[in-house]
Amino acid sequence: MSLRAIVVVAVLVAGCQGIPTLRPYKMDIQQGNVVTQEMIARLQAGMTRAQVRFTLGTPLVVDPFRADRWDYVYQYSKRGEVTEQRRIVVVFKDDKLVRVEGDVAPAGPVGAGAEKRAPPAGGAQAAQQAER
Repeated sequence: MSLRAIVVVAVLVAGCQGIPTLRPYKMDIQQGNVVTQEMIARLQAGMTRAQVRFTLGTPLVVDPFRADRWDYVYQYSKRGEVTEQRRIVVVFKDDKLVRVEGDVAPAGPVGAGAEKRAPPAGGAQAAQQAER
């Protein structure tokens, strides 16, 4: 190859580095049940399964081995990365609502007309110790 051909190839290769690369479009994906603080606040101890289903919607996961537990899972992905994830567990005893666990804290004890309070700092363990 001549020197001229080598220079032309080098300029073309160097010029290709400035071209933006093409990436596939990654759409926003919302999966599961959207459970808001207001929906959790409407729950009361002693509600039937039908009333809870009307308030929160059909649960995403109903465990056949634990019939007294419903799981509500929500995940939002933006451009392929999970930006929001929530998990709510509703527990029944004798087909009546006993407690709600998970990421969205209830306004107060389920069924009690307590004023709204923020969960204590330190996460779920601190909240459980505060209840004792």
